[in-house]
Amino acid sequence: FTDVAFFRVLPGFVAQFGMHGDPAINRRWDDRPIPDDQVLQSNKRGTIVFATAGPNTRGNQFFINYGDNSRLDGQGFSPFGRVVEGMGVVDSIYAGYGESPNQGRIAAEGHAYLKREFPRLDFIKSARIVGPASSAAP
Repeated sequence: FTDVAFFRVLPGFVAQFGMHGDPAINRRWDDRPIPDDQVLQSNKRGTIVFATAGPNTRGNQFFINYGDNSRLDGQGFSPFGRVVEGMGVVDSIYAGYGESPNQGRIAAEGHAYLKREFPRLDFIKSARIVGPASSAAP
């Protein structure tokens, strides 16, 4: 995840991100849905979850839960990670646009649309997936 916007931020609910600024990269996900996982833990504050458009439609969008969203458990939203440090930073993500950015336009126009119409959005500069911490002492 490099230069990816938090494009849907709803205080007390979620901060959503993952759509790429390059429409060509977003299109790669159109025919590559990720099958759902069984819900093994609840959608609590700080958990990270795939966003979906229905069963077995996970792709390149995620959200971080701002609060206890356990009502999402029964809808099949399965947390796969959690914020372990820096939740205060997540709480400070700009929320002034709410659900205004149009996901279809983000997919089609990428950053050209977002940066022109929503200049105050916060972005992930760079993030990567790392393996679990070693259980051995350093």
